[in-house]
Amino acid sequence: MGVGDYILQGILAFFLGSELFSIFGIPVSINIAMVLAGFLLGIMVGATPGLAGPVAMAISLPLLLSSFGYHASALLPVLGFLIGIMKGATVGGAVPAILFNTPGTPDAYMTTLDGFPMAQKGQAKKALRIAHFSSASGDTFSDLVLFVCAPFLAIIIEAHLDLPEKTALLILSLSFIAAVIGGSPAKGLISTGLGLLAVFIGTGEDFYPRLSLGTDQLARGFPITTAVLGVLILGAVFEGIDNLLREKRETGSFSAVRESGDQGLHWRDIRRLMPYISRSALIGTAIGALPGIGSTLAATLGYTVGKSRHQKRKSPDDLDFGAGAPQGIAATEAANSSVSGANLIPVLSLGIPGNAAAVFLILAAESIGGFVPGPAVFKFTTDTVNPELVIAFGLFTAMAFANVLNWTIGGLFMRTMGIMIRIPKQMLLPSVLLLTLTAIYIQETRLEAIWFALGFGVLGYAMRKLEISPLPFVIAFILGDKLELSARRAFSASGNDPFFLFSTPIATILMLLAIGVLVYTARKRRLEASA
Repeated sequence: MGVGDYILQGILAFFLGSELFSIFGIPVSINIAMVLAGFLLGIMVGATPGLAGPVAMAISLPLLLSSFGYHASALLPVLGFLIGIMKGATVGGAVPAILFNTPGTPDAYMTTLDGFPMAQKGQAKKALRIAHFSSASGDTFSDLVLFVCAPFLAIIIEAHLDLPEKTALLILSLSFIAAVIGGSPAKGLISTGLGLLAVFIGTGEDFYPRLSLGTDQLARGFPITTAVLGVLILGAVFEGIDNLLREKRETGSFSAVRESGDQGLHWRDIRRLMPYISRSALIGTAIGALPGIGSTLAATLGYTVGKSRHQKRKSPDDLDFGAGAPQGIAATEAANSSVSGANLIPVLSLGIPGNAAAVFLILAAESIGGFVPGPAVFKFTTDTVNPELVIAFGLFTAMAFANVLNWTIGGLFMRTMGIMIRIPKQMLLPSVLLLTLTAIYIQETRLEAIWFALGFGVLGYAMRKLEISPLPFVIAFILGDKLELSARRAFSASGNDPFFLFSTPIATILMLLAIGVLVYTARKRRLEASA
């Protein structure tokens, strides 16, 4: 079989699977129905403050396995449903970030910086349209790269990134985010340090838990949901409640947001946004192809690079990033959405997850059997059929079908969600608080998780009041375990060399860049302050 034969077999495997029902005599494959159902669920979950795609995937996976069983025919419907959730949650995640300033995921935090100010100015529907167009564009681009480059790109990256290089890359990521996003390098480093401190409590490879103060609760560490949702969502909710109370004291009433200006997305708007979308799509795709990095860094880099370009080329009438600039939404949404397709490059080629959503795809494949992600998937055998390669092209077809749903159903959904901005904040904020705490308890099922989340919420509120960005904290918490594991392995593999981070040219360059970013940013801020 040639390459074209495998592609055709994968397409037919998706569209001509087991018939679920028929419309006017045309059979509808169960694979199509599962991708559609997963996409609709993902949109609802992504648009709900306090929930996210990985949460829905974690709950759905055991139900799917018990329904479809553990034979090879279950691979496409189960993986298709999970892919649908991943795609739907990506586009739906912009809704709470724009309308309510409550990002459900760390990468959606960057969307709040310009999306929420636009909503407060009465342009929520326009912001949602921009978010959808940018998200769908970035997602489509990354899927095209996945289809073409999956057999080659991840293997090349893995060949040039060994343990010291991966450790240095993670350190560069943290230093870049601390310097650029943290408000100032000092505040960014404080936020990053707090995140690393929190993630290292009760964890590690030692026989005894670290920093647990002798308590069983801390010995198990902080669950990632309590830290991320606490700092991002509960911190934003506490700040919103504080602002409402202050507004009530000062004016005696609560203000309401009213629509103003043109809410449509026109061709002239698209032309202005396309440079930001294109650049962020390239950034997100490159980040997504790197094993274990994820979409948060992509959203941060996309926003930062877009901000730098905007400051150099904007006209006097254009708004700055952070003040409601449509380009800020476009840069962020294109970057974080373009990660989803590229994330499957290391998943399918190397069996290494790029983010939390990819973890559940690997778990599903390993649980069902008959499909083992890794280099063997892309062996184009001619004498015999490689069934894993057929499944891979079937998954590509599922992703392409989900993209069609994104452009059609996703667009309709985003256009209608603007009405939610009319919900009074005095009713919305307590509802978001209750919903977030409920989501945390459902995932953790222990009462101390609620107390941890509230504690992190207070921390997030304090950081906002001190003008310290919570994003470096969240990214450091997410990458902390990966950083420690990679550093331990690199240190051991180098024969306990204390200078293992400078043992190869690539690792040395990455470490010098990490130091240079902090020094350059601090010097630039001092010069701007003295000017």
